[in-house]
Amino acid sequence: MNARGLTMTGVACAGGLAALLTSGCALDTAAGRIARADPALSVTARGETTPVRTVNDDAADDPAIWRNAADPADSLVVGTDKKAGLYVYGLDGAIRSFVDAGAVNNVDLRANVMIGGSRGVLVAASDRNDLAAAKIALFRLEVPAGVLTPLGKVDAGMGEAYGLCLHLVDGEPHAFVVLKDGTINQVALDLSGGAPSGRIVRRLKLATQSEGCVVDERTARLYVAEEDVGLWRFDAAPDGATAPIKVGNADGRQLVADAEGVALAPQGERGGYVIVSSQGDNAYAVYRLDDDRYAGRFRIVAGRVGAAEETDGIDLVPGDFGPAFPGGLLVVQDGVNDRGSQNFKLIAWDDVARALRLEP
Repeated sequence: MNARGLTMTGVACAGGLAALLTSGCALDTAAGRIARADPALSVTARGETTPVRTVNDDAADDPAIWRNAADPADSLVVGTDKKAGLYVYGLDGAIRSFVDAGAVNNVDLRANVMIGGSRGVLVAASDRNDLAAAKIALFRLEVPAGVLTPLGKVDAGMGEAYGLCLHLVDGEPHAFVVLKDGTINQVALDLSGGAPSGRIVRRLKLATQSEGCVVDERTARLYVAEEDVGLWRFDAAPDGATAPIKVGNADGRQLVADAEGVALAPQGERGGYVIVSSQGDNAYAVYRLDDDRYAGRFRIVAGRVGAAEETDGIDLVPGDFGPAFPGGLLVVQDGVNDRGSQNFKLIAWDDVARALRLEP
C-alpha cells in the first residue's frame, strides 16, 4: 500500500513516530492504534541503501536478497522503485545498477534456476504498467557484478499486479502473483525457450486487498498478508488445498493494519519464524513457523542510520553475510527516510533474535 503519513487533527505530522509521540497535538485514529499496540523492542539498522531517484513520492517498495556463498560480504539486494524500475545494491548500500522497468511493485529471486541452457539467478517482479492486465517481469541477475538482464514478461491474469513471490516445484519456478483485490494466481513459468512463458495453474482468494507474500520451500507453505485482516497461510502445491488458515490477526495489538511485507527465518526442517510488517505502527510482528504462535514484536529505531517507518516490503535470509551481518540479513523498505527519497534499511538478524530472545 502507499505509505501513509501519520496525522494529527487532520494536519500532516512531519518527523514520523518520534515527532508524533512528543507532540502536544491531539492524536488521530492512526496514532491511537500505535498507543494500543503491544510493546515493540528496539533494534537499530547497521546500514542503508542509497535512496531511490524518484523524489517526493511513495516509490521504494520491496527488496529481495541474493547471498554470495563464496564471498558473503559481496552479496546483493534487489529493490523496486515502483514508479521507475529495479535497483541492485551492494551491502554497502551503493547502487550497482538500475534497469528501467516502469511500474514494478514486488520482487523476489531464486538462485540456481535453469534459464535457457544455463543455471542462474532468476529475478521476478510484479508488473503493473497495465493496471487491467497483470504481468510478471523476469530478469537474470548477473552475479556478482549486480546487473539485471531482462528476459521478458509473462501474463498473470486480469487485474492489477501487486504482490509477488517465487516457489520452486520440483526445481521448476512458479510465481504467486497477488492481485490487488486479494486474488492469488499461481503461475508455472517456462524458461526453457528464447522468450519466457507461463500458465496459471491455480487460483486462490482472500476477501480484500492483499500484497506481501513468501513461500517456505521446506514445507510448501505460502504466507500472504491481507492488509486490514492479518496473515494467512496456504498450501503452495499446485494441487494443494485452497482454503487459507489464519496465522495472525490485524487486531491492533500484535499486528496493526496495514499488514504488508512478509519474510521468513527458517530453522531446521520445519522451525523458524515468519515476520510481517505492521505498517500501522511502524513495527514488525513475529510468529513461529511450526505452530503459528506469536513470538513478539520489534521496531527499527534511529541509530547509526535512521529509523524505518511505514514499511512496505521486507526480505530476510539467514546465514553469514560478512562481518556486519554474521547471522543473517534483514532488509526493510523505509517509507519516511530522513535523508531524502525512500530507501531500504539493512539490519542484522542476530540483533533482532537477541532482542526478542528467539530460539536458535
